[in-house]
Amino acid sequence: MFEARRVIVKKLSHYDETGRARMVDVSGKVETARRAKAEALVRMSPRTRRAVRNNPKGDPLEIARIAGISAAKRTSDLIPMCHPLLLSHIEVEASFCTEGVRIESTVRTLGPTGVEMEALTASAVAALTVYDMCKALDKGIEITGLRLLEKAGGKSGQYRRSNEAEGIHAREDSGSK
Repeated sequence: MFEARRVIVKKLSHYDETGRARMVDVSGKVETARRAKAEALVRMSPRTRRAVRNNPKGDPLEIARIAGISAAKRTSDLIPMCHPLLLSHIEVEASFCTEGVRIESTVRTLGPTGVEMEALTASAVAALTVYDMCKALDKGIEITGLRLLEKAGGKSGQYRRSNEAEGIHAREDSGSK
């Protein structure tokens, strides 16, 4: 078992050779353009979705969008080993789909490390905000499918989730508000 642990420790960059957690030293890395896109799905009943769409007091999806932007900027405060980054662009979209609300976040920077965690954090917090804004209608709302869709830049290069894995999140709801 110790040998198996040693192999895993070598592959995870947030651990040193003895297994101690550490922040990765990016001081020697070249600053490059980096981008990451993530998504989450807030599943809710059709009844709840209709009520949210027709809310006379305002748009909960707009509050979620702003929360996601704020969260991306604070990722290093939430995730212990994340580097504070100067983000050059954050876009969060919240839209109705057949299962509920789809959140998609895109984050960009020019820096020495990637922005995957910032994009994932933006999507997660936006999804939590939709839940918070809608929980009075339905405690059974479920947040699922938090995942990285793509990333670009840096030593590891491009990553794009394959089409087969995209599945349920891709279908937009064409119903009127």
